[in-house]
Amino acid sequence: MSELFVYFQLGFRHITDLAGMDHILFLLVLAAVYHRGDWKQALWVISAFTVGHSVTLALAVTGALSLPTELIEFLIPVTIVATAVENIVVADRARAPWANRYRPVLAGVFGLVHGAGFANYLRELFVDSLAVPLLGFNLGIEAGQIVVLLIAAAAFAVLDRMLDAVRRPAALPAARMRVLLVSSVVGVFATMWAFERSPW
Repeated sequence: MSELFVYFQLGFRHITDLAGMDHILFLLVLAAVYHRGDWKQALWVISAFTVGHSVTLALAVTGALSLPTELIEFLIPVTIVATAVENIVVADRARAPWANRYRPVLAGVFGLVHGAGFANYLRELFVDSLAVPLLGFNLGIEAGQIVVLLIAAAAFAVLDRMLDAVRRPAALPAARMRVLLVSSVVGVFATMWAFERSPW
């Protein structure tokens, strides 16, 4: 088995492992506002998150950047809460500041934080060469994110149908109800994690 594939598997398992639920919940809350027709916007946001965590992962693993583990573990749920709040507050994305173009920037900055979280795990595994393990791990993370997002898209579609079936005609659209529901539930869990992990 090649070294690249070994690290690919590690990255894939790391992002899909239910023990690392904070990363999965971040992806869910990040994707919650998008619909089938919004795939281009969603792609920009997910790509920005990828670039952000890849940069920090590379810097941290190579020793160019060193961040306290306690601070990173606290900031990860904070990014989830902030994204959940943004989902709830911004009801009309067409009229959002900068026509909603700020969201990739937000995802990229939050990706920097999540990359540091990945790095703490990955740094312990490196022995000599960094290039192949770093590439393999990043590819595995991306593959894992795609799987999580595909499952989320299917789950969101089912949830939209269920909400549409039970909502009153004058109520909010099912897609908006879904955003509020997912963001509220994820936000509550992330807030509890933030308090538990607070370094102060």
